[in-house]
Amino acid sequence: MVATDGAFSMDGDIAPLKEICSLAQKYNAFVFVDECHATGFLGPNGRGTDELLGVMDQVTIINSTLGKALGGAAGGYTTGPKALVDLLRQRSRPYLFSNSLPPAVVGCASKALDLLMESNVIAQSMAAKTSQFRSKMAAAGFTISGNNHPICPVMLGDARLASVMADDILKRGIYVIGFSYPVVPKGKARIRVQISAVHSEEDIDRCVEAFIEVGRKHGALP
Repeated sequence: MVATDGAFSMDGDIAPLKEICSLAQKYNAFVFVDECHATGFLGPNGRGTDELLGVMDQVTIINSTLGKALGGAAGGYTTGPKALVDLLRQRSRPYLFSNSLPPAVVGCASKALDLLMESNVIAQSMAAKTSQFRSKMAAAGFTISGNNHPICPVMLGDARLASVMADDILKRGIYVIGFSYPVVPKGKARIRVQISAVHSEEDIDRCVEAFIEVGRKHGALP
């Protein structure tokens, strides 16, 4: 079995699933994908990286969460062949020794899935807003890591710079987080921005303007 994340949360990178699936086929292996940072918003209909990269029929097992795009509550799930699901129900210790999800959490996640299945408007809106933020930040002179993922790491390098800029942006009413070593490698400090479907275009522009203002103040931009 080949196991991988579909999208890597700290850098916003997308796994090369086409190549992974081809390798798995060559060696008669299953492909297992963790879609916690892809379910609900990547791909034309928000089904994840396997839809985004056109390999939905080649991924055997998907593991994901209800705690992010699908309501932000708690819990998660594994999908796959019935034989696998039956095995997990009998042998998976985290499943056997956990309480069932509260009904309110299940209801919230179920409704989120209904919304995604009924229309691709939310997924397409996420893609458009992500592109808006990334393109305007790049035009301003910032380096944004990742493959057009809604997690947008603004790469700054210096840990102190990332910290003080994040604090200044927070004072302007925009919630962003600075990350530095040991969470990320030395010299790879960044401010991680996460685009949401509830953000308006005006929200995105205000965030970019705050980054430009604070970046010039602290010498991150000329």
